[in-house]
Amino acid sequence: MSTVPNELSNTADNQANTSWGLGRRLLVTIPIFIVLLGILVTVSNLTSVPWKREPTGQSVSTLSPNTGVTFDNPQGVPLAHRDSFKVSSRTVTLDVRRPATGEVQHVHVLLRAPKDPVGTNVRHPGVVFMHGAGYGTAENSFGDAAADLSSAGFVTAVMDKPVWSTNDITRDYPASAKAYDQVVRYLRTQRNVDADKVGLYATSESTWISPYVIKYDKRIAFQLLLSPMVYGPRQSLGFFVGQDFSLVGANNGYQSIVRRLFHADTEMMGLHNLDFPVDLREAYAVPTMVVYGSKDVLTAQVEGLEHILYSAHRAGNRNVTVRSYAVANHVLRLGDEAENGTPFADDYINDVISWAVGTVAGLKQSSEPVAGTTIRQSIAVPVELKADRSLTVYGTIVNVGMVVLLAAALLMALIGCAMKGWRLVRRNHNKVFGFMRGFGSELLAVAVTTLATFVLFAAGLGQVIMAVVRLGWGGAPTEDPGMMYWSWPVIQVVSTLVVWAWARILARCIEVAQVRGLAQFPPRKGAISDVVSGREPVFASKRFGRVFFWLVAAAMFSVLLFFAFWGLFIF
Repeated sequence: MSTVPNELSNTADNQANTSWGLGRRLLVTIPIFIVLLGILVTVSNLTSVPWKREPTGQSVSTLSPNTGVTFDNPQGVPLAHRDSFKVSSRTVTLDVRRPATGEVQHVHVLLRAPKDPVGTNVRHPGVVFMHGAGYGTAENSFGDAAADLSSAGFVTAVMDKPVWSTNDITRDYPASAKAYDQVVRYLRTQRNVDADKVGLYATSESTWISPYVIKYDKRIAFQLLLSPMVYGPRQSLGFFVGQDFSLVGANNGYQSIVRRLFHADTEMMGLHNLDFPVDLREAYAVPTMVVYGSKDVLTAQVEGLEHILYSAHRAGNRNVTVRSYAVANHVLRLGDEAENGTPFADDYINDVISWAVGTVAGLKQSSEPVAGTTIRQSIAVPVELKADRSLTVYGTIVNVGMVVLLAAALLMALIGCAMKGWRLVRRNHNKVFGFMRGFGSELLAVAVTTLATFVLFAAGLGQVIMAVVRLGWGGAPTEDPGMMYWSWPVIQVVSTLVVWAWARILARCIEVAQVRGLAQFPPRKGAISDVVSGREPVFASKRFGRVFFWLVAAAMFSVLLFFAFWGLFIF
């Protein structure tokens, strides 16, 4: 008689031990959630990098709003102006060699020259044009500026951009300087060129190269610099990307991506340009005209100008003229430079011609050295940016690891679906995955939510990048940033919910482990081997399903680590 109550009691105890109540599950889930979230928050904070944005709103007041350039001319030296000459043109081909590899590029050089009266032997000053970013050619670059300068008495040379086998991130700047100087030297050999009066017209990216041309060639007579970058590539690019992310209305969280990106140690990847030295003593040792546009969203104008003036004075050069034009963009155009026929700003070309003509004539400038609209800069140049090897190694592991795991999980999912389809065709009802206890549905929910969050992150970042590109091409930022702003906090919230879902899954694992006798010391005899062998499976009855579960779990957690690395868990 006494055995019946004992049997009932044992059965009740067994049933009590087979599942937890809601309260117990919650008590286990909460600390797991705190630990997981703490790990991700710690990763986000440990991988964060400093970024000094102060002072903001810097400006330099010009001495006159009039951008015109004039010279004292007591001797009445005749000065040419635009359309003083008709212009002829011809194209030659030069072989420029890249010293590092021996590669040779056959470049076309489009020469434009003023037409002189028959029988005269006039020697004109010369200008060699230097390309900005991209892949400009002799035919599609600087056409209006070169023609106008030639009509004012200059022999101009526009060459195909020397690129060899490089791309935008592997440019060989010293070799490019040698190539441009080769064209300078070729220009000097022409019978209608004054060899001592050949200068440079450099814009944007090429202002990292022009200092080396001046260093290599002590006969450079002058330089015209459009939107000079001044600081090294890491600092210059970090400045304009950080500034433009703000201008387009992107959430401040996206700035964390910029900070981490520009602390990358690209040397370990074989990319050397990010820390290419540009602060050469010779950089501004020749007469220099610096030109800015008020709508230029790429250039640090205030600090750049201060550095140019300091460097020029250090090199003994006091002949620096600065002009700033309202409404003009990075290449001094009034609008989108990607569109054909976009005009230059105001009197930009006339001012450049006046300065170049007066400078090569050796006259003393009578107009103000700094003129035009007020020069402004929104944030400070991040001069503290530097390569961080440990951050780069960790970031590479996290990002590459996520891609590999996602690819492997996708491949295994496709294989599983193919197996399922094949079995349906064969009317084989054996399960492929065999998920148990609801783990399959929970895994699916977490995977879909995590991947949807990743897609939202990619879409938000993509929209920011497209907005920055449009801004750089001369477009205006949209009034409503939309996804660029709200996507970041939404991703943070959803990512936190995903962490909670993982905490629930882990709590379920602990629950099953306790029932199986694994969550005790020592574990129940044979409990571990039963789980490993699949005799008493936890997640799935099929080995394929168990492997798939852990692979997907690892892939989804790697996405959370990816988010943590890029700062999404800094609340």
